[in-house]
Amino acid sequence: MNNITHLVYDYLINKGLSESTSAYLNMFALLFGLLIVVFISDFVIRKLIRVSFTKLAVKTKTNFDDLLVTNKVPRNIAHIIPLLLSIKFIPIVFYDFQNFENVFEKGLKIFAIVLTLWIIRSILNSIKDYLKTLPRYNDKPIDSYIQVFMIFAWVLGIFSAFAIVSGIKFIEFLAGIGTASAIIILVFRDTILGFVASIQVSINDMVRIGDWITFEKYGADGDVIEINLATVKVQNFDKTITTIPTYALISDSFKNWRGMTSSGGRRIKRALYIKQNGVKYLTKKQVEELKKIQLLTSYLETRQHDIDQFNKVQDIDKNLLLNGRNLTNIGVFRKYIDVYLKHHSAINKDMMIMARQLAPTTQGIPMEIYAFSSDKRWENYEYIMSDIFDHLIAALPYFDLEIFELPTGSSFNNTTQKKSLN
Repeated sequence: MNNITHLVYDYLINKGLSESTSAYLNMFALLFGLLIVVFISDFVIRKLIRVSFTKLAVKTKTNFDDLLVTNKVPRNIAHIIPLLLSIKFIPIVFYDFQNFENVFEKGLKIFAIVLTLWIIRSILNSIKDYLKTLPRYNDKPIDSYIQVFMIFAWVLGIFSAFAIVSGIKFIEFLAGIGTASAIIILVFRDTILGFVASIQVSINDMVRIGDWITFEKYGADGDVIEINLATVKVQNFDKTITTIPTYALISDSFKNWRGMTSSGGRRIKRALYIKQNGVKYLTKKQVEELKKIQLLTSYLETRQHDIDQFNKVQDIDKNLLLNGRNLTNIGVFRKYIDVYLKHHSAINKDMMIMARQLAPTTQGIPMEIYAFSSDKRWENYEYIMSDIFDHLIAALPYFDLEIFELPTGSSFNNTTQKKSLN
């Protein structure tokens, strides 16, 4: 060993150089030789491992080994043997320079820590990418768990590096760090909150990747595209991206539309506001006219017969419509809406269908539709809802009813013109 260490040194001494110069040139020569050996071994081993992994990836059915290659796992592993060679021969290279040996040895140990972290990260990224290809995991916040593990790994790595540099034992170094735990908690506050939130979100199944959520506080209204340790990314319907702190999902209120998308329909809940002064009882002549509406023919015949029988048995004076039982135009219109919805091809008949009259307001009487469209896609849903209300608004005049709307300037102009004509 000593012969190798001083091979160049002895040669230079024989050539008449000073001991100091010969020692430095000997060190540089050995260092250069070590670098060449390390570079060549790293190159050869990297090629061999990559070729082996590539052949294995072709032969196997699973794509996990392909992901290992993509995430550079073989490449990182290939650095291990050259690193061990370097650590082994550093004492030979710096045999006459103990200070340099200590510096380079600590540097290589720190690089060994970093290389270990690289290998762990590349393996975890491969596992993450593989799990995302499986249906049962593609909506889980896997990124959060990977990030949490890597944070702890990097923290341990940094502590280990500081312990190596300072020359303090790792356990003693950690004991000293314990006194600064309050500062550490303050620095990693968001990370800790995000970690806890990620666990709660996953366990309680509050949000999955692909869910449509509405979070008014952060202006988010769209699909969740990523869940990681610190943030949840939402792609809004205008294609903008909103970033929400993960812990906000458990500290604030938001709406998750998953229940709607996984159900049999999407709810339609909208009202027509009808003028109150248009509501009236129907005469027999008006009832006969409304019987021409096919959806109401059977109902009106049965209903009118029951009313006539009741009024006859009770000896009701029908010279005044107010007496006894009567049909109203708004009541018949409500029945028409109900029958129309039940015959509409785009309405889910297995879910609730209802036309109801709400409490009168200053804008008129709200006639609300409550039903569910079979098609839950936004564009089609809006088309279905518009189609229904187009029809009902056009149908109102047949029942001698009007939609309430505030008067505009043209309304006042028309009134003024009528008065001037009179």
